[in-house]
Amino acid sequence: MSPKALSRTRAELRPPDEAIIVRFTDAVWLEDGLGDKTRQAYRSDLERLAAWLHEQPGKPLLTDVRRTDLLAWISRGLADGFKTSTAARRLSGLRRFYRYLLREGVISEDPTLRIDSPRLPRRLPDSLSEEDVDNLLSEPDPEVPIELRDKAMMEILYGCGLRVSELVELTVDEVNLRQGVVRIVGKGNKERLVPLGEEA
Repeated sequence: MSPKALSRTRAELRPPDEAIIVRFTDAVWLEDGLGDKTRQAYRSDLERLAAWLHEQPGKPLLTDVRRTDLLAWISRGLADGFKTSTAARRLSGLRRFYRYLLREGVISEDPTLRIDSPRLPRRLPDSLSEEDVDNLLSEPDPEVPIELRDKAMMEILYGCGLRVSELVELTVDEVNLRQGVVRIVGKGNKERLVPLGEEA
């Protein structure tokens, strides 16, 4: 959905749907400390579902949804060309949303209970050979300051097993050279200490 279409969807949200989406996204932030991207993905999917429901006979709200409504919405997405992984992610978010509503006493039955997740194709992760890694790490010239920085980044990325997002958000204060560790704040604001390799 384009940004223009998404903003139109937000404008058309009915107040009860808007209120329950806000309650839910606030709750997942408070309970699990989920990041902005995850909460925005939940919100975006719920807004899309709410807009679709508004076009259906009877115009049900998010709190009126039945299992058949969700199956029809997911099927429509797959027919429109969404990947199976997108459908699975959306269903995962919906399960969390409706379990939250059930727990809060907003609904009496979870409409996602008997919906199976779409089968995802099994993929093996791409990996570099040891020779590829050696070639990559030996490429920067440590005599050139900017390349020395690049080499340090690659050594930390490889040696500490960081995600790229964790590496680029790393600050000097989170590196303890005396103890040889790096403090990483990862997904869900969870912290971990990772040994820093000698070369890094």
